[in-house]
Amino acid sequence: MARVGDAFLRGLEKPIILWLLSRKPRHGYELIIEFRRLTGRKLKPSIVYPFLHRLEMEGFASGQWLVKDGRKIKHYTLTKKGEDLLRKVRETFTKTLREFLMEIISERKQA
Repeated sequence: MARVGDAFLRGLEKPIILWLLSRKPRHGYELIIEFRRLTGRKLKPSIVYPFLHRLEMEGFASGQWLVKDGRKIKHYTLTKKGEDLLRKVRETFTKTLREFLMEIISERKQA
């Protein structure tokens, strides 16, 4: 059963990253820590950093270098384009999940 749960969460990694970035600017390691806190699962750096770079390259996020404790850390923030993408993802999930749940509910009532 754990494998099914892992596969399901792998499909949600990127939408969750988008949502986390919509809440406040974050750096990659902070996303990894917050993902684990929310899901109990480890988010691999090989997922996070390429995705952040792609978001930035395609204009969905902007990165800003900050110095913290003598270390340079890049914080990412969603741009307007990124917020629009998250809105579209939310709409897709809302519509799809609503239809799915309604179907499950209606089948249970019939049984």
